[in-house]
Amino acid sequence: MKSETLLMFADSESDANMLYATGLFVPDPFVYLDFGRRPTLVMSDLEVDRARAQAPDCDILSLSEIQQQLRANGVKFPRSAEVIRELLRGKKIRHVTVPENFPLGLARDLEKLGVGVKPRAGTFFAEREIKSAAEVKKISAALMMAEVGMAEAMQVLRLSKIGAGRRLNYRNAPLTAERLRGVIDTAILHAGGLAANTIVAGGRQGCDPHERGFGPLRAHEPIIIDIFPHSQATGYFGDITRTVVRGRASEAVQKIYETVKHGQKIAFTKVRAGASTSAVHRAVQIYFEQQGFATGKHNGRMQGFFHGTGHGLGLEIHEAPRLGATSIGELKTGQVVTVEPGLYYPEIGGVRLEDVVLVTPTGNKNLTKFEKVLEL
Repeated sequence: MKSETLLMFADSESDANMLYATGLFVPDPFVYLDFGRRPTLVMSDLEVDRARAQAPDCDILSLSEIQQQLRANGVKFPRSAEVIRELLRGKKIRHVTVPENFPLGLARDLEKLGVGVKPRAGTFFAEREIKSAAEVKKISAALMMAEVGMAEAMQVLRLSKIGAGRRLNYRNAPLTAERLRGVIDTAILHAGGLAANTIVAGGRQGCDPHERGFGPLRAHEPIIIDIFPHSQATGYFGDITRTVVRGRASEAVQKIYETVKHGQKIAFTKVRAGASTSAVHRAVQIYFEQQGFATGKHNGRMQGFFHGTGHGLGLEIHEAPRLGATSIGELKTGQVVTVEPGLYYPEIGGVRLEDVVLVTPTGNKNLTKFEKVLEL
């Protein structure tokens, strides 16, 4: 038996820890208890048979049967807290460890019933940081879905016509950020993925790294396209960013683009097992400053390189580790991280390039295959 009992209560469609632990896609919250041998899942009648078939490494209990037993014992309206306490009492356990996002109301109900609840700081399953070979394949598959969306976007931009006011037109209609995003997301859906909040940000909009983008797209200015779908089959994410110009890029944009591209190459040389996460970021930042691209606030807004160099990728789009100015720790073999430096200047536009790499003992393996081209 483990020295601590792990408890989760969440759905597995939105909670990565629950999906990781069970491998089941369940839209409603359910009970997960790990006493140290085989995890126990408490499922509704709607899900119990599917869970027994799809989660053979777990003990599957019927929620309605436990509730019926509690009613027989005098609990008129057995809720989740009573169900959990009943299972714990059978094991003579009075304390549980829960993730930081555990429901506060349920925690209070358990404590009223005499069950001690202790949140685990940081990652609930530390082993999630190190990806198995099977997980790397799942991430690579999701990344291919992102690349399918990117390829469709590039094709539409290449076929677009430059009209009055530098506005782009595609198939006799204005090409807007919303329209191009629809093309990307539809292509990903057909490939088996789901995309949300895909970024298509042109010109000044690209200087806000998480701006989704809106309105007409224009020629001769940078367009940041950031695509991060997850696989419908596995839940794992892919992530890719490219910056392109339909038409001719200005000298200023060309210089920023080449600087970001070389900065990414510098990060590639630094990413390896044992490397300091903050040192990877610092190496890119120093190079940018040496090239004359300072970071700081100008006219009330940030410009330059003001986000991290990368983040972990898996069942969440942003997970440990982080590669930034204030990140701590070292990279480990088997981690999968993004490498995505960027530079942003409102009078010019933004440029960001992002690939996904697998950390190895001697360096890294780039899982991204999509080309980098500035002008279309």
